[in-house]
Amino acid sequence: MTADNEIEVKEAFQRAQKGHNNKAKLVASLKSRYNKLEDKTLFHEEFVHYLKYAMIVYKREPAVENVIEFVARFATSFQSPPKTDEEEQQQEEEEEEEEDAEDDHPFLSFIFNFLLESHKANSHAVRFRVCQLINKLLGSMAENAQIDDDLFDHIHQAMLVRVTDKFPNVRIQAALAMTRLQQPKDPDCPTINAYMLILENDTNAEVRRAVLSCIAMSPQTLPKVLKRTRDTKENVRKLAYQVLADKVHIKALTIAQRVTLLQQGLHDSSEAVREMVRCRLLPSWMLRLDGNIIELLHRLDVENCAQTALETLKAILKGTLTEELQQNRVQLDNRKVIPVDLLSCENVLYWRALCEFIKAEGDDGDEMLEQVLPDSATYAEYLYGYLKAVPLLSEEQRADFNQLELVMTKEFISQQLIHLIGCLDTNEEGGRKRVLAVLQEMLALPQTPSSLVSLLTEKLLTLISDDNRRIQTVAEIISDVREPIMEASQPVDENVSRRQQVQLAEVKVHIMEAKQTLEDCITAQDFGRAAELKDSITELENRRNQVLQEIAESSQPADKETRTEKNDPETLLRCLTMCAELLKQMRIKKQIGPTISALMASLVLPSIANAHPAVRNMAVVCLGTCTLHSKELAKNHMVLLLQIAQLDEVKIRISALRAIIDLLLLFGFQLLSETAATQTAPQSQSPDRQEEDAPMGEEKGDTPEDTAQSVLVMLSEFLGSEVSDLRTETAEGLAKLMYTGRISSAKMLSHLVLLWYNPLTEDDTRLRHCLGVFFQLYARESRVHQEVVDDFLAVRMCGEMLKDPTAPEVRLYAKTLSNLELSRDGTVRKDLLTLLQQLVQVVKDRVCLRALEKMVSQLVDSKEQAELLSASALQPLDVNADEAATDDPSKSAKRPKRGQRKACTAKGGRKPSRRAESSEESDGENVPESVPMVRTSRRARAAALEKTKLDLNTLINQEANVS
Repeated sequence: MTADNEIEVKEAFQRAQKGHNNKAKLVASLKSRYNKLEDKTLFHEEFVHYLKYAMIVYKREPAVENVIEFVARFATSFQSPPKTDEEEQQQEEEEEEEEDAEDDHPFLSFIFNFLLESHKANSHAVRFRVCQLINKLLGSMAENAQIDDDLFDHIHQAMLVRVTDKFPNVRIQAALAMTRLQQPKDPDCPTINAYMLILENDTNAEVRRAVLSCIAMSPQTLPKVLKRTRDTKENVRKLAYQVLADKVHIKALTIAQRVTLLQQGLHDSSEAVREMVRCRLLPSWMLRLDGNIIELLHRLDVENCAQTALETLKAILKGTLTEELQQNRVQLDNRKVIPVDLLSCENVLYWRALCEFIKAEGDDGDEMLEQVLPDSATYAEYLYGYLKAVPLLSEEQRADFNQLELVMTKEFISQQLIHLIGCLDTNEEGGRKRVLAVLQEMLALPQTPSSLVSLLTEKLLTLISDDNRRIQTVAEIISDVREPIMEASQPVDENVSRRQQVQLAEVKVHIMEAKQTLEDCITAQDFGRAAELKDSITELENRRNQVLQEIAESSQPADKETRTEKNDPETLLRCLTMCAELLKQMRIKKQIGPTISALMASLVLPSIANAHPAVRNMAVVCLGTCTLHSKELAKNHMVLLLQIAQLDEVKIRISALRAIIDLLLLFGFQLLSETAATQTAPQSQSPDRQEEDAPMGEEKGDTPEDTAQSVLVMLSEFLGSEVSDLRTETAEGLAKLMYTGRISSAKMLSHLVLLWYNPLTEDDTRLRHCLGVFFQLYARESRVHQEVVDDFLAVRMCGEMLKDPTAPEVRLYAKTLSNLELSRDGTVRKDLLTLLQQLVQVVKDRVCLRALEKMVSQLVDSKEQAELLSASALQPLDVNADEAATDDPSKSAKRPKRGQRKACTAKGGRKPSRRAESSEESDGENVPESVPMVRTSRRARAAALEKTKLDLNTLINQEANVS
């Protein structure tokens, strides 16, 4: 050192390697020396000379990282520090040239030029350090710093090249270095375009994370960031949500984007991502909306995405004081209900979420629940009043969108109010009876919207614990809906009425004639005749009164009550919905009684032939659910369900397919054999394909091949259907059957694998997700499943090897084959042995032959193995081992040849350790087990770690001695 406050360049680099040294003092000392030099050229050369020692090291050594940090701080120390407002006002009159001179310091320009000249070096370490230094230099500069336009362009072009580097770490540093080079307002900004290209196409997750952390938000980049929330890597998804929380206002997102973010984030497979959504994204949105939770719901589609909105509310409530939210956001009156005129989709949904959240707290939330919810009787009257006010629109009114939207809103509010029944305290008998009465009356009313029937039935059944009472209650409601009590009125018969009027007119004429004759007789004093006429007139008047009475009775309706059966589609659908909900809520062990049998005979089975598709679909749902409670009923109607699954509309076919899968899961394929004993199962639509897929089924049990096989062929055909919903439902059903052990078929498994990789199913997210989860769980569930998977892979790999025995991947296939554990099934082993014998004749690679020999040894017993090896084309690969065996017959008899196993091992024992088989140069010797390692002390590990750290001083001193 030349002075106390100055330091040599070499010493500065040596001291900078130590993390405990004060970098600020080193920078100040070296800067003091630099400022006193008149000729800066030698300093520049010396500085770069020592910097190069660090730039050739790719590994993130602490000493090198400290040097890089020191260089960045020293180079940017020549810039003027950020000025305060007062200082800027004092220097407003200074010339711009002086300011430019301060920002564009010669040493800083020299370092940048040196780095830009080195960014194309062959060494990836140099390229990495160049990008890292440029990143640190630009990051350490003040916000108002300026650099020369040409230098800016050169940096820009260099980093655009480096973001396409072969090494991910170089791309990461280059991407970070371009952070301050972005121009978000420029739609053609090359940096932003490069960032978006990286987010879409870079295969390295850390590179994508680096770009996410520094990309500027704009309408152009927002969709790319949103897409990263569906990235395959957990860390990328997590960072994407963090960036959206920190940089994007909720108003910048559309309703669809907000809902999608919450749906995916709250159901992400990673707990870290879900936690990021709950603790970072949602609080950020709430902060930007001033904590108004109702305002947040306004910015979501609560009517169409109620479940997502509920989960969002519960996530918010989990981290917020419920007392504060209740006081500020729920507008309850003195009855502890929201006034009807103030009800909206948002506040009623929040009311429900709040009550359910408090209810879930158990006894701790009882006191709080009493403050936000009334007693059962009060709430029942409140619910009854609102439900009766929901209008029932005619067909003409439904054409008016405004009226339809109003009714849909009222139905949504009604649904949430019905859900709140689950939070009521129904222990008090009077309140519970009132709630039950309201629910029964609403179900019986024809004005009740059809969309509320299922939910009303569900809440009614939850309040009734006894199954018999449940059945009786629902049956009575269905009877009232299907056959309502009506006043009977007899229609007036026009012929009868006309005849009565004629009779009345004739009687009146006869009366008039008799009276006239009576007057004539009195005038002639013929009193005898007058007496007879008087009696005749009396009879005629009685006849007239009788006719008048008959006319009066026929013109007035009879005051009688009668039941008239209604068979319109709306009534049938309402009754079937209640029946389906009843069957779903019944215990699975509950047998079918007389009441359910009557409903089946009078309602369900006749509705299966109804012309209305919705009625047929609900009838199939009822039939399928009912058969789960009775095996006899399942046997009687299995053929009907199979026919519906093949012949009806898609939605109804799917309902029938679900019922079939459920029955097979519950009763097994034995159900088909019992069904076939009384009636013939329907044949598949493709007899040719049935013969082709004949060996597919390997079902368990005593199922006849033709019956079970026809069902499997039908399901196999559904897998190839062009209707995505039917294809997905079939795949999910087969996955359930295979996972539970009802089906064990390598061929069916291969069909599902091909469906999973089929490009046509790329957009079918439900199918891909279902199969992706199934394959993982299936292989881990049992040894039998593992054998099915190994058999499938073995056959497929042998087929691929036979296609082209000279292909480079044949060696990989052969090595993989040797690691598989095959099942003990004789047919599978025989087929594989045949394939392996064919491979032995055509494969020439010696490494592959060795693996195939090992595979053969697993498939044959000791006698077959000896005969096979004597006649096989496989030649011994280890000449020394064969000679030793020949010299010592006893040893050759006791020790099997390479690749062979003992008979017990070949028939399904555990595989030898991978360590003993992994070396291709193994000569068959026994490999000793690894010696357990003794855990070293922390001090010893720290000392060993210190020895491995890189120290640049050795290189620097060595170079100095040479020079």
